[in-house]
Amino acid sequence: MLSIIIVNYKQPELLRLCLKSLKRTIHPDFDHEIIVMDSASSVETRNVATEEFLGVRYFPFKQNVGYTHMVNEGISIAKGDAFFIMNSDIIPLENSIENLYAHLKSDSKIGLIGPQLLNFNGTPQQSCFRYYTPLTIVYRRTPLGWLPFGHRALARFYMQDQDLSKTCPADWLSGSALMGSVAAARRVGPMDPSLFLYMSDVDWPRRFWENGYQVLFEPSAQMYHYHHRHSRSWLGMFDAIFNRQTHQHIHDALRYFKKYGLKTFSHVQ
Repeated sequence: MLSIIIVNYKQPELLRLCLKSLKRTIHPDFDHEIIVMDSASSVETRNVATEEFLGVRYFPFKQNVGYTHMVNEGISIAKGDAFFIMNSDIIPLENSIENLYAHLKSDSKIGLIGPQLLNFNGTPQQSCFRYYTPLTIVYRRTPLGWLPFGHRALARFYMQDQDLSKTCPADWLSGSALMGSVAAARRVGPMDPSLFLYMSDVDWPRRFWENGYQVLFEPSAQMYHYHHRHSRSWLGMFDAIFNRQTHQHIHDALRYFKKYGLKTFSHVQ
């Protein structure tokens, strides 16, 4: 059985759309459960999950507990042998979840697997990556990324030297839509609770690799993603000063680099 864990934060309308899409696209015979982890819960969100969609397991948190905590709690209560973590702004296409699950179950060495995320106009979003370096973050947030050396570094980070039309290994995958083996997750351990919101989807796949599991990108499974980046706004370089989400991103990044140092190796050849 697959445990679908929806991570929601103050998005009742997107949660409604997400749950409707699951009801529409998942085959009735596919064995699954749906768990909604709701951070900073509201009455409106609770009504969506419990009154409009019967059978959903709903777990509210009064405070904003962060992505990492919700994922860890969701996996701890999951009844399935596999989990699918998805943000409430994900809309899966028909058969995408079933196909991803079948690929995961085909090989016990696969620890995590992720789909191709799409914008609503059908264009692809970046869904798989090589590991960050401190300079990667600088290049992504400043005009240095437009210069030749910055452009080359970002091309490597975005795996542009790989054929992303085929199944391939990735250092890490977008945490917006991520499937994995419960048995593997128990061996690897939960997401690092010191990472509140960002970098946990970088750290966790790294630990899967270190424990002998594969982390795969599967482009044949496609899902729409709203993808509103809270940590980047019109302020550009001044985000680091004024944007609260950017502060959290920097805080989590510092913890990540403190943990791993400046190692730049990759599991992707």
